[in-house]
Amino acid sequence: MLAESPRRRTLLALATSATALALLVTGCGSGGSDERRIRVGVAGDSPEWDVLAKEAKKEGLTVETVVFDDYSLPNKALGAGDIELNAFQHLVFLAQSNTENKTDIAPIAATTVVPLGLYSEKHRALADLPEQAEIALPNDPANQGRGLRVLEQAKLIELKKDAGLFATPDDITANPKRVKLTPVNAQQTPRTLKDTDAAIINDGVAELAGIDAGTALFKDDPTSPQAVPYLNVIAARANEKDDADYARIVKLYASKAVQDEVRRASNGTAHHVELPAVELRAELDRVAKQLGR
Repeated sequence: MLAESPRRRTLLALATSATALALLVTGCGSGGSDERRIRVGVAGDSPEWDVLAKEAKKEGLTVETVVFDDYSLPNKALGAGDIELNAFQHLVFLAQSNTENKTDIAPIAATTVVPLGLYSEKHRALADLPEQAEIALPNDPANQGRGLRVLEQAKLIELKKDAGLFATPDDITANPKRVKLTPVNAQQTPRTLKDTDAAIINDGVAELAGIDAGTALFKDDPTSPQAVPYLNVIAARANEKDDADYARIVKLYASKAVQDEVRRASNGTAHHVELPAVELRAELDRVAKQLGR
């Protein structure tokens, strides 16, 4: 379930044999190159990583992106050692994934907070949503909880006060417009717009689908303290979190060249955040504790 492009190697191509894989990771091929290859799992097109790869090359690092078309796969690939890093998820999703897959994946840097919005092809304003409007929202616990919060902030529903980050439709206490919620795969939410009144869509997913982020009926605030659990991160296996080359990649991600591309690709909607890795891991632990509520 890997999306392949001419400039990106697929996971299968990289893993043709244990010997070939070892050569790729260490860069110790017959040519004697001392360059290290680091594969980064991403979801969808991530042009900022193309820019980063060019900058990394100048420092003797070969960075290759491996594109996944299913959010459930990059953490499994990282945990299995098939890639070295991934950069596609926020802390809530990572906490959920670590628990479900029994992996020990740790954030090493924050990248951006991407707004979560309510979009529609049939209605131009929030007030135009009719009674019993059908709204699609992500079905995974991490993004569904956030989507429900967006609907609450938009005053379409109310949730229990103790619903937490992993709220479900069962936590709804008021629904004045009697909106109907249809859970779907987060990456498929744009496809539901033709058949629903509206859909909760991550701005990154919306951008990939060619949806103008400025057309959202409502969005959450990426600069709010409530957005901290939804910081997107670069992640590594916990026992490699202090790798010196990974630290170089983190520094490159914060560089002007990469951040200019982040702003361009997101039409200015992605909010870059720099937070020490130790604070990210503390937040991850805090989020993980809510999973057992």
